[in-house]
Amino acid sequence: MASPIVVMGVSGSGKSTVGAALAQRLRAPFADADDFHPPANIEKMTAGHALNDDDRLPWLESIGEWLAAHEGGGVMSCSALKRKYRDQLRRHCAEIEFLHLEGTLETIGRRQASRPGHFMPAALLASQFETLEPLEPDERGVAIDVDQSIDSIIESYIATTVSDEGEDDR
Repeated sequence: MASPIVVMGVSGSGKSTVGAALAQRLRAPFADADDFHPPANIEKMTAGHALNDDDRLPWLESIGEWLAAHEGGGVMSCSALKRKYRDQLRRHCAEIEFLHLEGTLETIGRRQASRPGHFMPAALLASQFETLEPLEPDERGVAIDVDQSIDSIIESYIATTVSDEGEDDR
């Protein structure tokens, strides 16, 4: 049985693109956490204001419920910037694996600038880097540099999870 995977990182790191491609590769359901935001959160971010933990609570609960419903395997793109957010998701589904898409502020800023019309303004990117708490050693997951092709990211992730687990059960 495959564990659900959360593709995490700051806005503009490629979570949705990599997550959708990974789900297709694994023949697993895909969901984008952006689709789980209540309208008030989208309005707040569109106005250039960062979400606080109270704003995120119901959003993370909805994401956790989706992950629990896909314990046999699914891929979710979600920022999951803080350990406590990842812990909240694990309360719904303990076996989540994380793929952290890492990159520099400059690299991700360039990528984000090429996404016109996205509700997360570029001005909030610095605050996301300030909020980001990388995966800790006791968390299931791997960090991969975003400054490479989508296929290379997916291949690196699969190679890492196969070598960590001994065999690929996907």
